[in-house]
Amino acid sequence: MDEKELEGEFYTLTDEEGNEIQFEVIGSAEIKGAMYYAMVPTEDQPEDADYCEYVILKAEKDENGEDILVTVDDDEEFDDVADYFDDMLSDEADYDVNTPEDPSGK
Repeated sequence: MDEKELEGEFYTLTDEEGNEIQFEVIGSAEIKGAMYYAMVPTEDQPEDADYCEYVILKAEKDENGEDILVTVDDDEEFDDVADYFDDMLSDEADYDVNTPEDPSGK
């Protein structure tokens, strides 16, 4: 799997209702020959949230050969990619907050 560092890249995407929403790329990966991106909206995320809700989009070509990002409709494909990004993003998180000071449990 090819993992790229794309943090700091922003995309403005249009949803089904025609609303434009800006997203920041938090990760990308090539899985089974397809490129996937994990993105978070730049707005409406609580600053003190302990979690980060993100969307997964797949890179494809449209009928004109232009690069587009689409949702992943296949449940199995989505689950595989989501598991990959969950593992990748959790590895980057700092979990020392809940670590006991004395590893012996005393």
